[in-house]
Amino acid sequence: MTRSARRTRRTLQVAGAGAAALLALTACSSSDSDSDSTKSDTSAAASSSPKLSGTVTVFAAASLQESFTTLGKEFEKEHPGTKVTFSFGGSDSLAAGITGGAPADVFAAASPKTMAIVTDKGDAVGTPATFVRNQLEIATLPGNPDKVASLKDLTKSSLKVVLCDKTVPCGAAAQKALDASSLKLTPVSYEEDVKSALNKVVLKEADAAVVYQTDVKAAGSKVEGVEFPESAKAINDYPIALLKNAKNPTAAKAFIQLVQSAEGQKVLNEAGFLKP
Repeated sequence: MTRSARRTRRTLQVAGAGAAALLALTACSSSDSDSDSTKSDTSAAASSSPKLSGTVTVFAAASLQESFTTLGKEFEKEHPGTKVTFSFGGSDSLAAGITGGAPADVFAAASPKTMAIVTDKGDAVGTPATFVRNQLEIATLPGNPDKVASLKDLTKSSLKVVLCDKTVPCGAAAQKALDASSLKLTPVSYEEDVKSALNKVVLKEADAAVVYQTDVKAAGSKVEGVEFPESAKAINDYPIALLKNAKNPTAAKAFIQLVQSAEGQKVLNEAGFLKP
């Protein structure tokens, strides 16, 4: 090989090495740029989700007490700096409180009829969403000593039976089931909400009560549940809504989203609620 040929070959090798170095530098620069861009995008996404804080006040049907209490604790855990406070009771009383000016952010009712008390007054934002459904069941004393096997059995004069007041969703549903069966039942008392009705049986002040299956499940061994086919004709839809005068609407919306999420639905389904 001539001296001129060797010089030409060496020049090409140096040029190739330089080009390779330049490509490596460009790739490194591009990678750093992509990384910075990703960090920037992540940072922007994080900043676009405002940190929740403050108190969320929820008015909810008595039958939601156990499951909503669980969801409230989960919400506070997921959003440090927040607190969820509840007011549980008969949906009609809660609705009357809201329209009367009681401070609340969220209303979860046990029937569309009681939710309408609030929406008709323009005290809710948007259209309420049904998030679960609930079905009636007969709660008897443990072991069912009176051998209650049907809704008709509750009409026996020897039994002390308790119902929810007819203005309360569980009472209205019970009356609907009785009407569908052409049965007449005179209870020893009408209670202001489903928990009060159930408690009469738990305290052995009544032999049976018509309540929700979720309440029977929550009571555990304190009562025994008896299903009856007429309950299928009186299933209640449960709507939830953000309230117009909510003091913490951002956190309230987030709580409603939790209730409707797969996580929230799992808690509610495990409590015995039916899917919407």
